[in-house]
Amino acid sequence: MNVNIELLYKIAQKPARKIIGLMSGTSLDGLDVALCEILDSGQNTQVKLVEFDTVEYTQEIKTEILKVFAKQNIDFHSLVLLNEWIGMLHANMVLKCLEKWGIKSNEVDLIASHGQTVLHLPKILHQQEKFSNATLQIGDGDHIAVKTGIITLSDFRQKHLAAGGEGAPLAVYGDYLIFGEKGENRIMLNIGGIANFTYLPMDLNPEEVFVTDTGTGNTLIDAFTRFYFPDKAYDKDAKIALQGIVNSSLLQILKSNSFFEKPFPKTTGAELFSIEYVRKAQKESNTENISIPDLLATLTRFSAETIAESIHYAIKNTKYNTDSFTIYMSGGGTHNPLLVSWLKELLACKFLKTDILGIPGDAKEAILFAVLANETVSGGNSNFGSREGIPAVSMGKISFPT
Repeated sequence: MNVNIELLYKIAQKPARKIIGLMSGTSLDGLDVALCEILDSGQNTQVKLVEFDTVEYTQEIKTEILKVFAKQNIDFHSLVLLNEWIGMLHANMVLKCLEKWGIKSNEVDLIASHGQTVLHLPKILHQQEKFSNATLQIGDGDHIAVKTGIITLSDFRQKHLAAGGEGAPLAVYGDYLIFGEKGENRIMLNIGGIANFTYLPMDLNPEEVFVTDTGTGNTLIDAFTRFYFPDKAYDKDAKIALQGIVNSSLLQILKSNSFFEKPFPKTTGAELFSIEYVRKAQKESNTENISIPDLLATLTRFSAETIAESIHYAIKNTKYNTDSFTIYMSGGGTHNPLLVSWLKELLACKFLKTDILGIPGDAKEAILFAVLANETVSGGNSNFGSREGIPAVSMGKISFPT
C-alpha cells in the first residue's frame, strides 16, 4: 500500500483529528488560518478551535490577485503563475502560524484549503446554454502539501458543481453538523464580500435545510471605500456611511436586478456586484453626483435590505414565525454597526454572534472547511435529500506531501 494512503487510512480511523482550515474570501483581506480539533463526524461532529489567526495580504498580493479577479479578460500568464504562487504563499503562511503557535507539522493531520476565488460563474450569471455552472479557485493543493509536509484537501467546490450544485455557498454542510440544534430555529448568517445564510429549522429535517447567497454583503461598500480612499481597506465602523443619507432612487435601481427574483438556492459574486453595476444604476437613477457618504449609506442599505428580504422570503414559506428564529451572525459585516442596526430594524428575530456557540465569527468559514475535510476523510454520510443545488457529496481533492 502507498505509504500516504496508509497514513490517510490511519487518520480516518482516529477518534479526533487536528485539521487546519484555510479561507481567503472575495474581500481579499488575508488568509484565515484555523487549527481545529475535530471529534467524530456527521451529526456527532464536535469542533474545538485550538488556534486562529488572519494573515493579512500585503498590497503586492492584493495587486497580483486583482489582475485576474472577477474579470472577463485577463492575462492568462498571470493566472497560471498565480495558481502556484498562491499555493506556495498559503503554505508559507501556514508554516509561520505553526511556528508562532509552537506546533510541528507532524502534529497536524490535514489541511483543508479553500483557495482564492478568482471567478464564480453560475449559469444564472453567464446564461450560456451549453455550459454548466462554473467556478475557479487558485492556490494549488499539491504545492501546499509538499511545502508543509501535511496531507491537503483542496478545490472543494468542483465536486459540488459536478453533482449539480453551483459550487457555493458550501456553508450548509458544516452549519448543519455543528450548529443544528433541536428545538431552536436558526439562521446562520455570514456577511462576507457576498452575504449568505443557512436555514436550520428546529426539527433539523435535512431535506428542509438549505443555504443561499442573498447578494452583496461588504463587497460594494469595500470597493467604493477603496476607490475614493485608497488608504482605507473598508469603511471602518461605518464612519463614512453614517454621515450620509440613503438615496431611495438609487436603492430601487440597485435592487431591480433579476438575481433577486431567482429561486433559492442561488449564488453570485463580484462578477455581478461590481463598481460597474453601481455606476450603471447611478446613471439610470440620475444619481451620479451624490456625495460619497450618501453613496456608501445607500450601498450599506442595499446589503441590509437584500439580506433581510431573502431571510423573510425563506421563513414565510415555512410553518414558523419570523420571531421564532435566532440569527447567528459571522463575517466581516458583523463589525459594521450601521449594517447590523438596519438588519435588526428589518427583521423581527433575535440576533447573536456565532461566538456565543464557541465559534468566533471571523474564524467560522475556515473552520467550516476543516469540517468538510473531516467529512471527506472519516464521514460523508449526511444526506440532504435529492433537491437541486444541495447534493449530498463529500468534497475536496486530496494532495499527498510525497
